[in-house]
Amino acid sequence: MTLPAPTRPALPLPRFFPRAPRPAKRWLALLLAALLPPVTAFPPLPVLAQTTAVAGEEESAALLMADRVFLRDRDTLVAEGHVEAVYGDMQLSAAKVTYERTTGKLSIEGPLYLIRGTDQEAVVLADAAELDRDFRNGLLSGAHVVLNQQVQLAAQQMNRVNGRYNQLYKATVTSCHVCDNGKPPLWQIRARRVVHDEADQALYFDQAQFQVMGVPILYLPRLRLPDPTQTRASGFLIPSLRRNSELGTGVKVPYFLTLGEYRDMTITPYIAQNSDTLELTYRQNFTNGAISFEGAVTKDELQPGETRAYLFGTGRFNLPHDYKLSFAIQSVTDDAYLTDYDYSDADRLASNLTVARTQRDENIRAALTYYHTLRENEINSQIPSIIGDVSYERRYFPRYAGGELRMTLGAHSHYRYSDIDTDGSDYDTYAEGRDVTRYELEANWRRAWILPVGIHAEIQTGAAFDHFETRQDVSLPSSDTGVTPYVAGTLRMPLVRRGSRGVIDVIEPVLQYAWSGGHQLDVANDESVIVEFDEGNLLSLSRFAAADRREHGRRLTLGTTWTRYDPSGWNSTLALGKILRETSETDYSESSGLTGTSSDLLLAYQVAMDNGLTVTARGLFWDAFNVHKAEARAAWSSDAVGLAASYVWIERDFAESRFDDISEWTVDASYRFAPNWTGQALWRYDIVQDRTARAGVGVSYQNECVDMRFSVSRRFTSSSTVTPSTDFAFTIGLRGFQAQADGVSYDRTCK
Repeated sequence: MTLPAPTRPALPLPRFFPRAPRPAKRWLALLLAALLPPVTAFPPLPVLAQTTAVAGEEESAALLMADRVFLRDRDTLVAEGHVEAVYGDMQLSAAKVTYERTTGKLSIEGPLYLIRGTDQEAVVLADAAELDRDFRNGLLSGAHVVLNQQVQLAAQQMNRVNGRYNQLYKATVTSCHVCDNGKPPLWQIRARRVVHDEADQALYFDQAQFQVMGVPILYLPRLRLPDPTQTRASGFLIPSLRRNSELGTGVKVPYFLTLGEYRDMTITPYIAQNSDTLELTYRQNFTNGAISFEGAVTKDELQPGETRAYLFGTGRFNLPHDYKLSFAIQSVTDDAYLTDYDYSDADRLASNLTVARTQRDENIRAALTYYHTLRENEINSQIPSIIGDVSYERRYFPRYAGGELRMTLGAHSHYRYSDIDTDGSDYDTYAEGRDVTRYELEANWRRAWILPVGIHAEIQTGAAFDHFETRQDVSLPSSDTGVTPYVAGTLRMPLVRRGSRGVIDVIEPVLQYAWSGGHQLDVANDESVIVEFDEGNLLSLSRFAAADRREHGRRLTLGTTWTRYDPSGWNSTLALGKILRETSETDYSESSGLTGTSSDLLLAYQVAMDNGLTVTARGLFWDAFNVHKAEARAAWSSDAVGLAASYVWIERDFAESRFDDISEWTVDASYRFAPNWTGQALWRYDIVQDRTARAGVGVSYQNECVDMRFSVSRRFTSSSTVTPSTDFAFTIGLRGFQAQADGVSYDRTCK
């Protein structure tokens, strides 16, 4: 079990045009508006609203309301009793406001309450204030500031400077609830001075002291933190403490670095007893796409004297004429690195470059892929490492024939680095250096009708042309070509029954008769070794993954689905399927369930309950009590509990390079046993080996101001490149600065 990565701010998309300048805030209009009429008293309700223009910019209306407004003398305006002032995105509440026109001095008697922004980005409470007429400079006593409804700043005195800086003296900062019982909050930062820079959206601390439950634990002469309104700012993310049985005890301290508005980087030093690692993440947005890279460089005691590293990257771009360009890079210096540092569970790495365009009646795709295997039983030079694919697909709707005509044109090539050829004494089906190129052209026409009594009929026919070129395999011809014509007819008959209490049952039997001509070409089976037989390809004319194998002869497919809809909030689906053939199909693997003249019975079931429980199961039964493959998954969630369990069984199959049976249980659970406490557990058990493969437990504590997580996990599996290891991880984050609260259920209350 590992903890989630530190939360990184979302990277904004570039704009084609710069952001329009915000209107200047002219607080003078708020109070001078009331001075325009030469009167000595005003009514107790809204007294004036006015629009002014300053320096060519039109100001929004200023509104002043009070129980009593009067002119004390010619140059002094007094508003008292429930004073309310609104101007732009500012709202002011106070007991009394006095304005002196000659000095521009604004005296406010509290309790003073000032809100800035429609989403309350800043809320200021104070006992009293002395400000200039545009609120750019002044003094507030007994000030209390709340930023973005998260972080609280309290000070004996706050100075307002140049409309940008708020200087708080003898200040305390926290995002925890502060109660009136005198007890200190869970954490707080006390400082001689705190400067809030509204333009840079940052907080600067002088002589800061970090306290937990009122106990000082860290002193910092200088400290800078982003304020909660800042969505992207350079600074430290949530640190984590880790203990690994192979690497020793270490700490990760990620630092988020902004590189302009559309680029950023996260630099994470990982210093452990037996390892020195530097992790990097880079992101950049463009007007037509985005890229993201992550990687690490390591010097450790697991492989002394060697530099270990990995690099993963992705990108996507919009090209002219609706084309999309995407790429992925996955590279590592050694097979065990990703597992040793828990960066990835992948056992094959794929780097690719793809250009594609998908429209309503057309699909174009070109891709180049490079594979690197990390599996023990595979050699990179002897697997198809470089693979190229080009395909073009187009739909037509013939006026006279009706239905849909689909034309497909494609080319594929895969290359092995090995130059070893199979000699004359070793005519097996696997050549270490075999390279293959194939071309295919297919035309498919289909049309559907609704027959009497609700029978749905469909017919499809077409032909596929395949040409193969094989190199470095003396057991096969250098080229072979074939044509596979086919025709199929399908009948469906949906039956609906409405029962008591509004229950609806839908039963749909299906029957398909199909014929494919031609013969199996004398080419290698490189792409269609592993075949999955499920509901999705039950009615396919060929269930092979690629064109190096196609089904031939006559076939009859039988199937049915039964779906029940219950108004109480649950529904279920049961599906059955079986294929009967005229001649035996020998190119499918034994565990695929498709060999011989009669396939396995496909059984699939799914149920979803209104209480959050879902169950999915699927199996291939070759007789009543024996299965080739089976899988099941159940999941249930509520406000306090999350539970997921899965089981998989796959028998060994040498044709699929699987030399042992696979039988595993996996359980993943979470339970909130208190409003702020959640426990997690993960267990994976290998039934064939009769041992636990992986296990882990964790606990997290979350409230309005702190996020703490602790976990311990153990990997029990071992190989020539991976050894069993135990991992401990601990992270702590201060909410309001580094993480957003997930919900009000975490908030504590004062007793």
